[in-house]
Amino acid sequence: MSGHSKWNNIQGRKNAQDAKRGKIFQKLSREIYIAAKSGGPNPEDNPNLRMVMDKAKSANMPNDNVERAIKKATSAGEGENYDEVTYEGYGPGGVAILVEALTDNRNRTSTNVRVAFSRNGGSLGETGSVSYMFDRKGYIAIERTDLDVSEDDMLEKVLEAGGEDLLTSEAVFEIYTAPEDFTEVRDFLEQTFTLAQAELTMVPQTTVSLEEDKKEQLDRLVEKLEDDDDVSEVYTSIEE
Repeated sequence: MSGHSKWNNIQGRKNAQDAKRGKIFQKLSREIYIAAKSGGPNPEDNPNLRMVMDKAKSANMPNDNVERAIKKATSAGEGENYDEVTYEGYGPGGVAILVEALTDNRNRTSTNVRVAFSRNGGSLGETGSVSYMFDRKGYIAIERTDLDVSEDDMLEKVLEAGGEDLLTSEAVFEIYTAPEDFTEVRDFLEQTFTLAQAELTMVPQTTVSLEEDKKEQLDRLVEKLEDDDDVSEVYTSIEE
């Protein structure tokens, strides 16, 4: 894991998704709804809800949208039912791909995901075909702009908080944690720093480097998957 930076990819995706903000908010509303319905409306007592709300904040989602999703989840009645589904496959050049989805219609989602893979140089695999190549990790990013903290000082803070690894670049400190320690590390660092990103993620154990034409094809595949309303996250083993 050491040496795997997500930051450039996160920034690139943010810029590319500016024009798709409405769709992003729709997906986040669904995640907030599910988290609030399963664990309650108070983020202090519901770590999953707190995490999705942080994700919504990073995406500049209006508070009204967040509150509306929580209210919908906690109102009377059965409401909507969603399943969490993971798809696994390979992209151009043998890049491993994990797709996480929230769906109320598994047939629709699996068909859309399969078509996206087959039409963009990829192939959908069986359950377990690539998931073993990824590790679940907590990820926290702290931008270094106007931050007078040395790498040594930040490493000391990260270790004190219970983090596993620190990656440093000119732009950002990137902290990785064990998934079970994520909430504690996030809350500790948040007392001192403004967090630019805080999430649970999947980190590839090894990465693949692609030629430019294959990279462009992979980008089209990932974009097609992310455009699907049911898809929440797409993880790849591409070298960042």
